[in-house]
Amino acid sequence: MYAVVKTGGKQYRVAQNDVIKVERLDGDAGDTITLEEVIMVGNGADVKVGAPKVDGASVAAEILEQARTKKITVFKKRRRQNYRRKAGHRQHLTVLRITDILTDGAKPAKKAAAKPAAKTAEPKAETAPKDIAETPAVATQAADFKDDISLIGGVGPKLKEKLEGYGITSLKQIAGMDDAAVAKMDDELSLGGRPARDEWVEQAQELVAGKPPRAKTDQKAAKADKE
Repeated sequence: MYAVVKTGGKQYRVAQNDVIKVERLDGDAGDTITLEEVIMVGNGADVKVGAPKVDGASVAAEILEQARTKKITVFKKRRRQNYRRKAGHRQHLTVLRITDILTDGAKPAKKAAAKPAAKTAEPKAETAPKDIAETPAVATQAADFKDDISLIGGVGPKLKEKLEGYGITSLKQIAGMDDAAVAKMDDELSLGGRPARDEWVEQAQELVAGKPPRAKTDQKAAKADKE
């Protein structure tokens, strides 16, 4: 038996145990969901076509994963207008395994998997990605340093909010990052190489050690010394 089901504005031909990727649906991994928009059901020579849906038909599926597609780059340009815009995008997807094709108003036999108990609220800094949260602490730390990531040259209010959404809320987190963690953050937030170019790790280490924030000219001089 097979069915043609519609979800996210697209149609999919499915059979039992098929694994498909569809536009993002609500739910967690292990949940069982029901797709109601079934527009055709076939069983050998017996085919039912809906108008637009087949009455009493539905498709039961289990959520295997909430995922995202590979990153694509969107670039826009207007000739002779000095206009260029570059952005990245990763589409949200839900991976489903078809468990049953139901007809005549039948209900799915499998119940939704029990959800884990809700955890108590924790400080936002604890939600940082694993490779950032587990970076080693800076060796020397001033007792009276101001832990504010906006003190890093080039990090304004909007970029600070973007970093906090990623889980970066402390100078010590940035100061302890290695090259792989910096590259991952750069890719996830589409920063265009700014962390390495503006020496965020070095600046954070200086701030944690109690040194004053760099001026723009100081940042250029430090870069020139390394070169």
